[in-house]
Amino acid sequence: MSKGLTYKNSGVDVTAGYEAVKRMKTHVQKTFIKGVLSDLGGFGGMFALDKNQYDEPVLVSGTDGVGTKLMIAFAMDKHNTIGEDCVAMSVNDVLCQGAKPLFFLDYIATGKLYPEKIASIVEGISNGCIKAECALIGGETAEMPGLYGTDEYDLAGFAVGIVDKKKIITGENIKEGDVLIGLPSSGLHSNGFSLVRKLFFDIKKYDVNQYIDELGSTLGEELIKPTKIYSNALIELNEKFNIKGISHITGGGFYENIPRMLPNGLSAVVNRKQVEILPIFNVIQKLGDIEIDEMYSTFNMGVGIIMAVEQQDADSIIKFLKTKDEKAYVIGEIVHGERGVSICHQ
Repeated sequence: MSKGLTYKNSGVDVTAGYEAVKRMKTHVQKTFIKGVLSDLGGFGGMFALDKNQYDEPVLVSGTDGVGTKLMIAFAMDKHNTIGEDCVAMSVNDVLCQGAKPLFFLDYIATGKLYPEKIASIVEGISNGCIKAECALIGGETAEMPGLYGTDEYDLAGFAVGIVDKKKIITGENIKEGDVLIGLPSSGLHSNGFSLVRKLFFDIKKYDVNQYIDELGSTLGEELIKPTKIYSNALIELNEKFNIKGISHITGGGFYENIPRMLPNGLSAVVNRKQVEILPIFNVIQKLGDIEIDEMYSTFNMGVGIIMAVEQQDADSIIKFLKTKDEKAYVIGEIVHGERGVSICHQ
């Protein structure tokens, strides 16, 4: 045996990487859909487009990470759901343009590669891809001792979808009198966790295992809930209805994300009384004595997707979504004004 310096005694164990790939393979293969041409382990993931399905196919891409929600996974030592968040953050953005997700790639960086932990993370990514109706066709796992702690990792990824050019949702046709339809979130999703962690763990000194009556669960169970993936609700909508604009309510809350779909000269008015706020947001606001505008500029408040549609189409859209087991409801309207959002209490 060599006594000299090796990659392994420098902190990188390539055999652990081989074992991780072996363990994750079954999870990855569960996501394979029509179009996948490559198996795990190649230098590039390959996906064939159906040339007969689209007149003018346009690829739509999105990339994101999970942010400091990862620290909740570390604290709970629970790693099989955080991958769903990673998929959701990119896929939901792609859906906002009217695209159908095709495939996803992930990137995991860690201080020490534990095959069982990596496989658990990929299990979550796989489950997210199945919910998104897309394939996991590749990724990268990097062991980086010295940059990350031995029990730490970072997680990011990107999704690619497809839409016919004539069906791209741009927001350009939104007009005064259109209404806003909200689709519920599953909880915090993957945004606002720096504020959440400071409030619960630095200021209030809570523990992830602490049971909170208002939530009906432990704090950790609530915070770790995966970000909702909206493929089931949204993929068919663009084919059946005139969806003028879609906003994914992520970092920046209502104030940053709703204007991204609005043309110049139009503003969105959201009626607070119509928003079905989830208990976690009431707990956060009360414990932190947080101003309502700060809440709406940081969190989704229980609404993960907001769509702009013709008023005459709203009831039909809501009824259709009900057939998809998706609750949807009107939360506001479009008015003339400087592009932005007003949160009113009527």
